[in-house]
Amino acid sequence: MSRLIPIKTPCIGVCSTGIGDVVCRGCKRFSHEVIDWNGYSVPQKQAIDARLDGFLAMCVRNKLRIVDQKLLDWQLSVQKIRHYKHHNPYSHLFALLKAGANQISEPGHYGFEILPASRGSSLAQLRDQIDEEFWILSSAHYDRYISTRDLFTGHVEEASG
Repeated sequence: MSRLIPIKTPCIGVCSTGIGDVVCRGCKRFSHEVIDWNGYSVPQKQAIDARLDGFLAMCVRNKLRIVDQKLLDWQLSVQKIRHYKHHNPYSHLFALLKAGANQISEPGHYGFEILPASRGSSLAQLRDQIDEEFWILSSAHYDRYISTRDLFTGHVEEASG
């Protein structure tokens, strides 16, 4: 990102890194990112934010499709749902589900539809599935690119920045 958009902490107050998870079940950051967040520069925070936004949007797009962006934006505004303009619209849609999946009976009234493969699930179930898939994707990314296994000892070591 070329613009220096200040990035707020993605923390949602449900941190599982304190109980040993290497990827937080709440915000999906890596434990070292949670610990070092306040020491990161704006570009470093932007990189983490972009990764999380991209992963979340991918998980949402696997189950839902935005059919009317203006209607979704209007609903987010009317419902006073916190979301970040620089994030992907599919991340905005997840914010809507987090705020009120149980209150939405007609997705079309909110500018989205459920994809055929996911139509057997309620929006609350889809919200929970998306959140779990987001955590799995973040964990897989951590396992693939951050933690490394010592070929001689078999111990896992965290890659240093």
